[in-house]
Amino acid sequence: MLDWQEIDTVLLDMDGTLLDLHYDTHFWLTHLPRRYAEIRGIPLAEAETQLNEQIHSRRGTLEWYCLNFWSQELGMDVAALYRETAERIALRPQTEAFLGGLRKLNKKSLLVTNAHPDGLGHKLEITGIDRWLDGIISSHDLGHAKESGLFWHALQERQPFDPGRTLFVDDNQSVLAAARNYGIAHLLCIRQPDSRGPLRDITDFPAIHQFDEIMEI
Repeated sequence: MLDWQEIDTVLLDMDGTLLDLHYDTHFWLTHLPRRYAEIRGIPLAEAETQLNEQIHSRRGTLEWYCLNFWSQELGMDVAALYRETAERIALRPQTEAFLGGLRKLNKKSLLVTNAHPDGLGHKLEITGIDRWLDGIISSHDLGHAKESGLFWHALQERQPFDPGRTLFVDDNQSVLAAARNYGIAHLLCIRQPDSRGPLRDITDFPAIHQFDEIMEI
């Protein structure tokens, strides 16, 4: 359990933290290659190779998360394709109870995500988690991915917070490292962001599997 008396602000990632990362994993690794192969009229294996080369070269940058960028780069309406598997969008277990608990504890809760606004809006429509939040910030609005130290300085200007009294929860260790470098005192990593993926062994940060490990739910 955390000492909640030491925390005023809670910064929360979305995909892999509040929402099941399976939706995005399936889209980028399975659905997009399949549709790319269909549209281009090429074998699936060739489509997977082409996409892997292009997408991984942008990993950790704002472009990596940008649906508009990939639409231009691939010559496809990626935002439209992104909605084709919307039935896979789901909350991680205990998400609503955890967000409700933060509200009861009177903590300021902010969603800080690398998700592109088109995908973000679609997920909020389906899940309704925005009703529990005090603010929503996309890295696309600030011009820097969360992996960059510039993101955290821009976030401070947009939504002032005390790093020493802030908890940040994310499934991406590169993002958590950037937050640590900025000075955020309380950091947590999610062990199983994808419900169909492995329970990861996290060594660089405190880690949890479910939210009841840090709050009575």
